[in-house]
Amino acid sequence: MNKLYYRYGAMNSGKTTLLLQVAHNYEERGMKVLILKPGIDTKGDNKIVTRIGLEREVDYLIHPDEDLSIYLKSISNDISCVLVDESQFLSKEQIDELYKFTKLKDISVICYGLRSDFKTNAFPGSKRLFEIADVMEEMYTTCRCGKRAKFNARIVNGEFTSSGEQVAIDGENEVKYESLCGKCYLEKVLKITNYDYNKENNSIKDRLIAYKEELEKNNKESSSTLKKYRKSILVKIRNELSENLHKNDYTRKLK
Repeated sequence: MNKLYYRYGAMNSGKTTLLLQVAHNYEERGMKVLILKPGIDTKGDNKIVTRIGLEREVDYLIHPDEDLSIYLKSISNDISCVLVDESQFLSKEQIDELYKFTKLKDISVICYGLRSDFKTNAFPGSKRLFEIADVMEEMYTTCRCGKRAKFNARIVNGEFTSSGEQVAIDGENEVKYESLCGKCYLEKVLKITNYDYNKENNSIKDRLIAYKEELEKNNKESSSTLKKYRKSILVKIRNELSENLHKNDYTRKLK
C-alpha cells in the first residue's frame, strides 16, 4: 500500500529543489509523475520556482475550495507518484482527498510545505497533514546565527513584523521571509531579549489571588447591579490571566 508523505521545513530548506530531484529520479527510470501546486501561490504563476534558479511547469493548479476529487479521479493508473508543492495552502478537505487517493489508487503522494506561518501557527493544510500523513520528514535550514532554523519570519519594507494576514507571497508587495531559530525569532520578531520567569509567575499568582477574592465577593452579593459590575471585573482579570499564562507557555516553548 502506498503512502501519503509530508516533507516539511522552514523556508529555504530545499523543499522545492528536492521535489524536482524526486521527479527527475522517477522520470529517469521511465516512470511518470504529476506535479501539483495551489493556485494561491502566485510566485512563478503556473511554475514551481526554486531559490537556486530551477523551475518547472506544474501539471495542475489547485484552486481554493476546489473539490480535488474531481481531478484526482481523472488521473490514469500509469502515474507512479504525485508531487505537491506548497501543500500548506491546501484546505483540510483537499488533503483528505489526497489521502484517499493514495490509498484507493495505490499511488504515492508526496507533499512539500511549511511547518507553520510567520506567527508560528499551522496552516490548514499543514495541520491536516500532521494529523493524517503516513510519513513525516522534517527538512532543515540554517538560521543567521548558525543554529537550526524552524520559524519563518516575515519582513515588510525591510522590517520584521508579527502582524498581517496569514498568506502573503514571498517577493510580492515588498514582502520577504527569513528562516530563524527560536531564539532569533523571539529577539528579531517579538523583540523579547530577556525574560524574568519569576516576575511573570509572581504577577500571575497575584492576579489569581485577586480573581478568587472577586469571585467570593460576587457570590455573596445579592444586588444584581453589583453582581453585574463584579462580573465585568472577573472577566477582565480572567482575560489577563489567560493572556499571561499563554505568553509564559509560548515563550518557554519557543526557547
